[in-house]
Amino acid sequence: EFDRLRYVELKHGRVAMLAVVGYLVTYAGVRFPGAEDIPAGFAALPAVPGMVWAQMVATWALMEAANRDQAETPGVSSSWSGSEFKGDFRNGFLDFGWDKQTDEWKAKKRALELNQGRAAQMGILGLMVHDQLGNINAILPLGPQP
Repeated sequence: EFDRLRYVELKHGRVAMLAVVGYLVTYAGVRFPGAEDIPAGFAALPAVPGMVWAQMVATWALMEAANRDQAETPGVSSSWSGSEFKGDFRNGFLDFGWDKQTDEWKAKKRALELNQGRAAQMGILGLMVHDQLGNINAILPLGPQP
């Protein structure tokens, strides 16, 4: 049970890190071509077209299905190496030097990622609260000013 909870915490931290970066980038005015008229923050929710929501949900579902340990999946070759820990999405493919490091180094990096994820969860929560309170300009002075 602890491993599952740690995996969920790691996953939520990773999503929160992406959310903070995405919020700050869109608040600064950066948009994809064709989405220049979509506002930042919660104001974007009703402005996003329905087909974009459908594409996002489909992408999330595919990512949930693909980004997991495949070692216990029926029909997968017994030679599959599996993952080193819950949340290790390398699936025996990407390494970037991780396997060459010491266990102490790996433990330190995993702890850093957990702590940064926790900070990002609090960060996106703070951004969302201030967006709803209407004083987001007070904490993000680089964005559009009223």
